Amino acid sequence: MSAAAAGRYLVRPTRSVRGELIVPGDKSISHRALMLGGIAEGRSDIDGFLASEDCLATLAALRALGVRIERPNESRVHVYGAGRAGLRAASGSLDMGNAGTAMRLFMGLLAGQPFDSTLVGDASLMRRPMERVAQPLRAMGAQIQTQQDRPPVQIGGGRALHAIDYTMPMASAQVKSALLLAALFAHGRSSVTEPAPTRDHTERMLRSFGVSVRRDGARVSVTGAARLQGCQIEVPGDFSSAAFFIVAGCLAATDGLTLRGVGVNPTRTGLLEMLRLMGADIRVELRAAPDSGRGDEAEPIADIHVRASALQGIRVPERLVPLAIDEFPVFFIAAAAARGETVVTGAAELRVKESDRLAVMAQGLKAVGIDCELLADGLRIQGGTVRGGRIDSHGDHRIAMAFAIASLGASQSIEIQDVANVATSFPGFPALARSAGLALEELA
Repeated sequence: MSAAAAGRYLVRPTRSVRGELIVPGDKSISHRALMLGGIAEGRSDIDGFLASEDCLATLAALRALGVRIERPNESRVHVYGAGRAGLRAASGSLDMGNAGTAMRLFMGLLAGQPFDSTLVGDASLMRRPMERVAQPLRAMGAQIQTQQDRPPVQIGGGRALHAIDYTMPMASAQVKSALLLAALFAHGRSSVTEPAPTRDHTERMLRSFGVSVRRDGARVSVTGAARLQGCQIEVPGDFSSAAFFIVAGCLAATDGLTLRGVGVNPTRTGLLEMLRLMGADIRVELRAAPDSGRGDEAEPIADIHVRASALQGIRVPERLVPLAIDEFPVFFIAAAAARGETVVTGAAELRVKESDRLAVMAQGLKAVGIDCELLADGLRIQGGTVRGGRIDSHGDHRIAMAFAIASLGASQSIEIQDVANVATSFPGFPALARSAGLALEELA
């Protein structure tokens, strides 16, 4: 039974994890490889593609826009680029499913096209804010309408875009990436300044496609009318997926747990520093970069070795929050198992993810016996012993997987409801979890 078909997980207590694991390809990189390949000239070959529901929504949308895409196998994709002017109007609305990244990046990609587009998604995505992208795109000359900050997003075609020099009010890789994509179709040089570092996959990949990207401190700039050339893209293992097993290893890998071939882009690995501050035994073994001639565009890849550690509560430095924004659900599980108090602040962005991750995690932690306090922009967690209990994940894939990891050392079983969306980011999670030693059962 697949995770997509299962309505619940039942996870019985276990005391150890072990072995060597390979997690699926990086979701963020897979999205961007498809989109940039779609507007490039020539063929782009993507190896390690993540065949998750989110990424398949991006693939389907590009096909609807006239891009020819072939998949000789699940993790290999050939994209025959349509070129800068080659996209065509879709026959209907473009359905992004649960993929917030896809919707926000497509807003930038489609803002300068000569045709109208409408973006929709599932019930969860239709509640997520879009004005953070729409407003700066309007400042570039785009015609974009939302429904009181929510989808559907209607994009009017035929608008000439002009360059922008934009300082983001929040640290968001999705906003930055959407503006950089729109800048490819704008007149002049556009710049985006971020208040704190965010993942730089878009900048690296633009360079791989031959686009000149300038970085000056916190400011990144792109000149419009750039032509993209098809290329070869190797997608590393997804760090956000590996994060669940990194924490599992910290809690229960007495004999060690190794994750092979994981992307360790420094704009993504704040979790490692946070866990090390707690006393985690984590060793990162970088692999030699292939001689691709691409310079700093290549994504760093490593094997990550983890051993069980006695974790101590910490106050998380706010500078690390943007570098670990997707990993906080499972980090909160590490905090629940640590000795003493852990405090996270500066994480208000978690309130506008697939769920209000601060509120839902606080509710779930209390349900399994952990004392915690919901703050306006974070959580205060008192480490203790996890009991069993019933968790409502509110359809949030990362919360569902995080509470599966909480079974390590729990005193009773944990039942996790509403887990279908795990397939949006991590197809095969239940099987991989079982191979590592978790006692996870999928229920209808």
